[in-house]
Amino acid sequence: MDNILSIVTFIPALAALILVVFLRGEDEAAQRNAKYVALFATSVTFLVSLAIYFEFDPADTGFQFVEQSDWLLGLQYKMGVDGISVLFVMLTTFIMPLTILASWDVTVRVKEYMVAFLILETLMLGVFMALDLVLFYLFFEAGLIPMFLIIGIWGGKDRIYASFKFFLYTFLGSVLMLVAMVGMFADAGTTDIEVLLTHQFSFESFDLLGIHIVGGMQTLMFIAFFASFAVKMPMWPVHTWLPDAHVQAPTAGSVVLAAILLKMGGYGFLRFSLPMFPVGSEVMTPLVLWMSAIAIVYTSLVALVQEDMKKLIAYSSVAHMGFVTMGIFAANQQGVDGAIFQMLSHGFISAALFLCVGVIYDRMHTRDIDAYGGLVVRMPAYALVFMLFTMANVGLPGTSGFIGEFLTLMGTFQVNTWVAAVAATGVIFSAGYALWLYRRVVFGDLIKESLRAITDMSGREKMIFAPLVAMTLLLGVYPSLVTDVIGPSTAALVSNFDSSLAAAEAATQHASN
Repeated sequence: MDNILSIVTFIPALAALILVVFLRGEDEAAQRNAKYVALFATSVTFLVSLAIYFEFDPADTGFQFVEQSDWLLGLQYKMGVDGISVLFVMLTTFIMPLTILASWDVTVRVKEYMVAFLILETLMLGVFMALDLVLFYLFFEAGLIPMFLIIGIWGGKDRIYASFKFFLYTFLGSVLMLVAMVGMFADAGTTDIEVLLTHQFSFESFDLLGIHIVGGMQTLMFIAFFASFAVKMPMWPVHTWLPDAHVQAPTAGSVVLAAILLKMGGYGFLRFSLPMFPVGSEVMTPLVLWMSAIAIVYTSLVALVQEDMKKLIAYSSVAHMGFVTMGIFAANQQGVDGAIFQMLSHGFISAALFLCVGVIYDRMHTRDIDAYGGLVVRMPAYALVFMLFTMANVGLPGTSGFIGEFLTLMGTFQVNTWVAAVAATGVIFSAGYALWLYRRVVFGDLIKESLRAITDMSGREKMIFAPLVAMTLLLGVYPSLVTDVIGPSTAALVSNFDSSLAAAEAATQHASN
């Protein structure tokens, strides 16, 4: 199908435009119509995106469905997907209808709320499809705006503080990336990502302000991109914006933030850092691996002492993203496969965990762990679903959470056994905080009077969880659904990375002789 990527990307934006132009009023009928339009648009987007998945050829390691045309001021509009990006597109279109369903009880400025999510979907899809530096940067940065508004308007009591912290952290991190992009254009003469992937940036070492820069321009460009992607992930120690953003965001906002927005950092490492700056990546790898291991252990320990359910799950997300960066910079097949699998798996599991918090928050209007206990008595279906995703978050074999953690640890072990050993303790800590949370919320006697009238999940809520349960279990027992798609592209990425390093080493030795 011609222009399938643009169609998928801009269906939500078109629906947002329809809502803005044609929908008037704040009465109940207008609110209901806004919800139905948003649900219809996101569902259609998912159904159309299935054509991308089924027509995609995993054996072809290049970009597919490429669309290219000249744009304003000599810039170009270029879109495409490969084995690394296609499943992130599918994850985005899969999650968005569920977030709209999860927002069905929203009653404040419903039209604007739905418009924000629809525009956010378009921008997130654009990040995963863009094949031009300028286009990528526009999508990447513009995505901050609707999420800033979602947190700032529909969030909790400290929403203004959290929204500005989210915006400033992620925006300031991207300023260096913009500088690096200008430098890339000056060096290569193009902003075409497909061309830049084959361009060799200078790796000759030099002194800067008295500091010897090993890897030269590649290392500096790597650091500039790293500043943006590390904040987006987020990596320790620039992770502090995430718990605040999650706690204050509405449930649907937390779902999108955890399931999709965090993955943009990992995707950026795979699209830019490893293939374009291999020497810089190699120079910085030991630091990144140890930052990842520290993140896994430190944020797991911090999660153990949280009293707010959302904050606990937010710190858990930081720990799980540590496995992702660790796998990516192991720079071998198992590590990179595991990192991508972990990101996709975390998309389903973290979305479900934040939805689990949302279910009881909608009923009790508190996220304090101490406010609950004994919910299994009144909410058996909820207790079952919550248990499944708690165990998946821990990495129970048979769930998707196990595959990603196992592969990343295997890949890292081949590169640095000490980092792998430290990171493996995070699996134990995750069992500690996750099972501790579950026991205090679900098990025990139902002694709190306020909980005696609480009701189990509604049909709508069960409908939201059903596809997430299915994907978590399906990928846990049949991981080749993912690995068969990403395998050839990650193999090509690793092979090109190794050959680039070998060529750089040979060139350095030749120059020294």
